[in-house]
Amino acid sequence: MKKINIVLVVILFISMLGGLSYSEAATNSLSVHVINVGQGDSIFIKAPTGETILVDAGKSGDTVVNYLKKQKVSTLTAVVSTHPDADHVGGLDEVLKAFTVKSVYAPKVSHTTQAFKNFLTAVKNEKLTIKTAQNGVVIPDKDKNTEIKFIAPVKTYAKSDLNNWSGVLMVKHGVKKILLTGDAELQSENDMMAKKLISKVDVLKVGHHGAKTSSSAKFLSIAKPTFSAISVGKNSYGHPTAETVKRLTAVKTKIYRTDKSGNIIFTSNGKTITVKTVK
Repeated sequence: MKKINIVLVVILFISMLGGLSYSEAATNSLSVHVINVGQGDSIFIKAPTGETILVDAGKSGDTVVNYLKKQKVSTLTAVVSTHPDADHVGGLDEVLKAFTVKSVYAPKVSHTTQAFKNFLTAVKNEKLTIKTAQNGVVIPDKDKNTEIKFIAPVKTYAKSDLNNWSGVLMVKHGVKKILLTGDAELQSENDMMAKKLISKVDVLKVGHHGAKTSSSAKFLSIAKPTFSAISVGKNSYGHPTAETVKRLTAVKTKIYRTDKSGNIIFTSNGKTITVKTVK
């Protein structure tokens, strides 16, 4: 009888250990959400150790604020404004008002639009200072297998050339890489390649909503993304252009579009990446 009880205790203990391991494994994932904000960009990153990073917030913050609340976000570790264009920075003032934000990053370029002024005012009201988004700057996280690092801009550009100022993030989790390019165009891509900052990636957030002035054939031949996400809505620019879609298709990447699939969620366990779309 005692032997049976000991066996049961051992089985229960092993079962508890197994449950613990599963629980730990379940939290050891990194997710990147390409939020459907129409013609604009907004990307939410949740790191394995709980850090939450928002990159841009579309033209208006309502959609993004509601999405983050559904994800049970109350605090954002970092907010990134990739560049001052309204379809990226426009909703960030509402985000800053709605959540506790610990850090703000943006490239060292300004704009005269009301959307950008509202962003600066919101940062000031929250008593925050803007950290410069540029090559080499790391957004801190506690997971030794994760790195969230800016690889652009690598230099200064003309103030009329806002897209190439885009803060470009390389997110590494285990052996997986996710590249978020903002609206970076050919010049920024060339500069990143010249510095050997581009390598094979698993996910590419396609530059500038699929404009023909981004995602060059050379850039894509190095990045060779397994998956590509185009954040796009109804627009008069022809985004994504046929030229860009053709270049993406040439490298055999699986293309997802927010205007067709809604929110696109990439989840990495460090070894593999899964994709889910939610309308």
